[in-house]
Amino acid sequence: MKRVRRFPILIVCTSILVVSSSHWGALVMALPPQEDIPEEILRTQIVTTARSPVDGKPISAGEYAQLQAQLQKSPPPKLDQRIREQVFLLRLRKTLLRLFPFLNI
Repeated sequence: MKRVRRFPILIVCTSILVVSSSHWGALVMALPPQEDIPEEILRTQIVTTARSPVDGKPISAGEYAQLQAQLQKSPPPKLDQRIREQVFLLRLRKTLLRLFPFLNI
């Protein structure tokens, strides 16, 4: 008997929740403010300023290109050649063991 009474109450509660949540969703949707520039216009503008990837300060486009060129140059090796060779061999060993796990190296 109690189950019969609970089912209509459950239906009424869920329908009230669905109706109220759909109404709240309509209140949230709105147009963007007037001062927002549309994305289509922003795409056509040429960007002449940038931020430095090193410290985040604003720099010009020319300075940004120079900084990118400097960052792409690899710095001189600071490790001893023997240590670099050992690291290379360890990486090679790790790769070989992934490919051939039955090797005993």
